[in-house]
Amino acid sequence: MRAVVTGQIGMDKKPYLDSVQKLAGERGGNIEVFHLGDLMYREAPDVRPGRILDLPLSRLSTLRRAAFRDIIAETSPPEDHPNIIVNTHATFRWRHGLFPAFDFDLMRKLQPDMLICLVDNIEMVHHRLHSEHEIDATLKDCMVWREEEILATELLAQALECQNAFYILSRGRQSDTVETCWRMITRPDMKKVYPSFPMSHVVDMPDVLAEIDHFRAELAKHFIAFDPGDVDEKLLLERAIQASREAKDWIEVEPHSFGGKKSGNEPMRVSVREVLDIAGDIDGQIYMRDFKLIDQADMICSLVPELPGGTPGLSSGVERELQHAWEHTKEVYVVWKPKKHPSPFITETATKIFKTVDEALSYFEEKGMFAETNLFGY
Repeated sequence: MRAVVTGQIGMDKKPYLDSVQKLAGERGGNIEVFHLGDLMYREAPDVRPGRILDLPLSRLSTLRRAAFRDIIAETSPPEDHPNIIVNTHATFRWRHGLFPAFDFDLMRKLQPDMLICLVDNIEMVHHRLHSEHEIDATLKDCMVWREEEILATELLAQALECQNAFYILSRGRQSDTVETCWRMITRPDMKKVYPSFPMSHVVDMPDVLAEIDHFRAELAKHFIAFDPGDVDEKLLLERAIQASREAKDWIEVEPHSFGGKKSGNEPMRVSVREVLDIAGDIDGQIYMRDFKLIDQADMICSLVPELPGGTPGLSSGVERELQHAWEHTKEVYVVWKPKKHPSPFITETATKIFKTVDEALSYFEEKGMFAETNLFGY
């Protein structure tokens, strides 16, 4: 696959995509990775590191076009370079304001098969952005930029007639989604699944959380999994609300993935006020993003655990996800653990209901949903 990977500044995409390339090599394959920013700096040796976005837009455009032409030349003809990744951006929100970061004519010449917009927890993006650049941006600015990046990438995919090959992928914990990205590039025929499970109201139930983690891990072994839990800003908001009640100005957050070049993995201080300012954005983007993750999957598989007292762990979010998937003609599978029977709203909209995760996996294997071992021995 020829993939274009976008994402706002602060995603630290370069080491992530280099890890995807390394994994491909370890599996006996090859993915060529081109970092557009590095190529632009190579075209402009007079520009200091980290300052290229401060150039006049006219020179920035000239550098970008020259670098992109080099990528096109180096990866032609396409049949001789089947697996490539171009690391770039769709938009920039910088001192010049908001402006595009691609040239449509050159994108069309590249002939990408897939466009991926990489996302991450917003506090991580904000932290990396300020560790690596001299800019004053709030969490709100980063949230807006993320929405713009997703939308611009999706519109580009539609214009390139790749609308069915546009994906949102969480960077998440780097070792987790590197595997997912590798599969998307090299094994695009693998079944794609959206794991659905309760989140916020089971955070204080370690046994239930362990059951959910097992469910997520098992699906990730056999499918390309678009896991909504890889971005968990709702937890950040709940912590900020509690801190505000205690009259605290800051909360400390453990980095969930590799930080920026200067940040290491030390706890980050996040402004309580800034988190509270994006409360509406967090909820709105969760709603939008999770539905898009379902849309880009082939199927949804939901775990409904049994909570203490025998109550089904069926949150309103899970119910809405199942309904959305059914209405959009996805395959809908439910692992129903409670002794209490599911309601008709579950039974009448599910492709099949299982009693255990192992039962579901056996069914998926029997139906040939698991990808066969490929030439890389995986």
